[in-house]
Amino acid sequence: MEFTHAQANQISASTKDEILPVFRLGQRVRITKPIKNDGSNPFHEPNATLVHPGAEGYVVRIGDWLQVIRIYEVHFIEEGDTYGCREAELESIEDIDGYDEVAEELAWLRSHRAQKALKKALEAQSQKEGEPS
Repeated sequence: MEFTHAQANQISASTKDEILPVFRLGQRVRITKPIKNDGSNPFHEPNATLVHPGAEGYVVRIGDWLQVIRIYEVHFIEEGDTYGCREAELESIEDIDGYDEVAEELAWLRSHRAQKALKKALEAQSQKEGEPS
C-alpha cells in the first residue's frame, strides 16, 4: 500500500511518540520547521510565521497531548516567546556544537562570587585599619 505525501505527513503526525522524552528540561534546542499561528495566538495574523527554522531556545516544560503526542514548551531566545513543539521539529544543539552553557554560567557565577567576597574582605579590612585604637 502506497501513501501520498499528504497522507504520509498525516500518519507521522498522529503516531505515538517514544516512551521516554528525547529532550530534557533546560536543554538547548533548535527548531527545524517554521511555527505558524494556528489562530491560537491573538497577537499575530492567522497562518503568520511565529518562529523561523534555525531559531534557538530552551526546553522549559514537557507535556503530552492526547496522551500520545509529546509537546515540548520551548522558550525561544531571540523571539522572547514560548511555543509548543513536537520532537520531530527540534534538534539538540549540544549534539551539534558541543557547547555547554550551564558549565559556562557556573564558572561565571563562581568567579563573580569570589570577586565579591574579595571586595567585601578588602572593604572590611580597610574599615578595620581606619578605626582608632
